[in-house]
Amino acid sequence: MSLLLKKKIVIIPIIIAIIGLVIVSSMNEESVDKAIFHVRLADPNMYENGVFTDVFTLKEGRYFFKFVPNGDSPKSLSISLKGKSISLNENFVLNGTAHDTGISQYFTWDYDGEKVVEAVGEQEVTIRIDPHGNTLGAISVYIIENNDGVTP
Repeated sequence: MSLLLKKKIVIIPIIIAIIGLVIVSSMNEESVDKAIFHVRLADPNMYENGVFTDVFTLKEGRYFFKFVPNGDSPKSLSISLKGKSISLNENFVLNGTAHDTGISQYFTWDYDGEKVVEAVGEQEVTIRIDPHGNTLGAISVYIIENNDGVTP
C-alpha cells in the first residue's frame, strides 16, 4: 500500500469525526441556551450522603432532560423532581451506541429513560440526583425548555 493511500485512510476518519463533533457541538449549544437548570457533577463534595440536591423554579410548560457524560460517568442515575404538581422518579442508564463509518468505528453515549417533564403552573421544584455511589464520575445534567412539542 502506498504511503499516500495510508495517509488518506488515517486522515479521512479524523476529518469525519471533527465535522461530526462541530455539528453536535452547535446543536448542543442551541439547546443548552434554553436550559432552566444545569449542574456539572464532578466533585464528591457536591453530594450529601451520596446524593446531590438543589431547588429551582419551574414555569408551566414542557421540558426534557439532557445529559453530557464525561470520562467515567456514572453507569446509572436516579433523578427525582418534587413540586406542587410534579412527582417524577426516573432511573437513567448509560448506554453506548456504536457508529460505523465504513472506515472507522466510534461510540456515542447517552442516558436512556423517560426524559420529558410536564409542569402545570409555576412552582418550586426540588431535584435529587443519585449516582449510586459513583460520586467521582463527571456528568452534566440539564433541564431544557421544550415548548416546540418535539420529543428530544
